[in-house]
Amino acid sequence: MKKQILFTALTLLLTIKNYSQIAFEKGYIISENNQKIECLIENMDWKNTPTNFKYRLSEDSPIIDSDIKAIKGFGISGQNKFIRSIVNIDRSTKNLQNMNKDKNPVFHQENLFLQVLMEGNASLYLYDDGTVRRFFYKMNDSEIKQLVYKTYFANDDQIAKNNYFREQLYLDLKCDNIQQNEYETLSYTKSALVRIFAKYNKCTNSEFVDLEVNEKKDLFNLTLRPRYNNSSLSIDNSIFEGIGFDFGGKSSFSLGIEAEFILPFNKNSWSIIVEPTYQYYKGEQTIQSSQVIGGTLTGKIDYKSIELPIGVRRYFFINKNIQIFANGSLIVDFSNNSKVNITRKDGSELNKLEVKSGINFGFGLGCKFLDKFSAEVRYQTPRGILADNPDWRSTYQTTSLIVGYSFF
Repeated sequence: MKKQILFTALTLLLTIKNYSQIAFEKGYIISENNQKIECLIENMDWKNTPTNFKYRLSEDSPIIDSDIKAIKGFGISGQNKFIRSIVNIDRSTKNLQNMNKDKNPVFHQENLFLQVLMEGNASLYLYDDGTVRRFFYKMNDSEIKQLVYKTYFANDDQIAKNNYFREQLYLDLKCDNIQQNEYETLSYTKSALVRIFAKYNKCTNSEFVDLEVNEKKDLFNLTLRPRYNNSSLSIDNSIFEGIGFDFGGKSSFSLGIEAEFILPFNKNSWSIIVEPTYQYYKGEQTIQSSQVIGGTLTGKIDYKSIELPIGVRRYFFINKNIQIFANGSLIVDFSNNSKVNITRKDGSELNKLEVKSGINFGFGLGCKFLDKFSAEVRYQTPRGILADNPDWRSTYQTTSLIVGYSFF
């Protein structure tokens, strides 16, 4: 059975390699001579502002790698739009170890891609490289300027904030339908800034385009996951040579329920998974041993636990109905009334071992269909289950074939 499960995993791995395709979507680039060229752009659903990207001029043309030096901007129809701009940016950190006592921004001129969040009489832009997140704005045809926000240490070594962006917007985005307290309480976040820029553009009767992507994404899945397990367990005494038990491979059925939290970037291709799972293993073996009275020992194992895998999953989208995924998890195991009994030939007890599991890892490959049905092959690395018994070594290992139904 293990060979069949591993063969299935290998088949899935080859499927990922051979059939996973890059998603190119309709878009455009702006060339150095301001020419707009229709093309297909690899949509990475960027979490951070890109410095490069890939595109092709048609379905059959070669893929072209491009960067900020080659084009003035690019966009994906109905979704993201980026422009190249030379701006003054303050890269002051909010990391406590590197934060200073200067409340004033320190600007450096840089050539950057900026994500366009809104275009109108007042336009809003975002730059985010994962460590620095800055918003920029432009009034009509003026230059693009950073909205100033900085954290710093005050004289009493308390963290203070320079919220000069509120004054910038109070001066430049004045309109009758925006109250003064709205500027005074404004937060330096995408949603808050998009909201006040939209309010200003409506107030000034500006034709504006909100380019913030607001597509509804299913960011949580709850999946019932029954499974077929093939498990093995062996234990041996580290002091007395020859006293050991191999309880062999045992098949069982168990049940888990998986909570999956989709990360809202890179086209929903990454997620965090948590999956409480009930599992059990029972076995018995009698061995010959000249080291004990009666000459034989019988070992019995009754092992029940709740496994808690916590991990990361990566999806590979084949088409709108089929996804292939790979995941890795750290597994914490909570045993429940589990024990190992070792008795002599006359039935007297030699050892009664309490079960306490160690931590191990799980690796899985699977497919998901129609966002509802799934199948996965999972391999777990060996783990010990006799952590409180230093005289005994143990190895417990499981390979599983899992099916799932997402009902939320």
